[in-house]
Amino acid sequence: MSLLPPESPIDAHPDYRFSLANERTFLAWVRTALALLAAGVGIVAVPSHFSSRGGRETLGTILVVLAILAAGGSYLRWRANEAAIRSGTPFAPSRSMPIVAAGLTGVAVLALVLVLIDL
Repeated sequence: MSLLPPESPIDAHPDYRFSLANERTFLAWVRTALALLAAGVGIVAVPSHFSSRGGRETLGTILVVLAILAAGGSYLRWRANEAAIRSGTPFAPSRSMPIVAAGLTGVAVLALVLVLIDL
């Protein structure tokens, strides 16, 4: 018989592997956000063959907004997952990542339209 009181779920330490995997996923999304930001700045700043400057600025703005959404969403997701890991509850579904994926699809379609218009 133990003389120590039983641990409550809040005091219990989760398996560190889950926390590290959660952190790696967060860092991967931060890298994705940095790549989106670099692409957005690059599209606007680097001269290209697009005849429409407005098209480049639109693409760059969308990419920068997607970078902000990816960075913010990844932090909120990391925090929610960490809380779920510590409390032993299931993970909540992601809301921001499908938005980023849909935005990237829109950027690809817009870039394709701009290229086809310039041909």
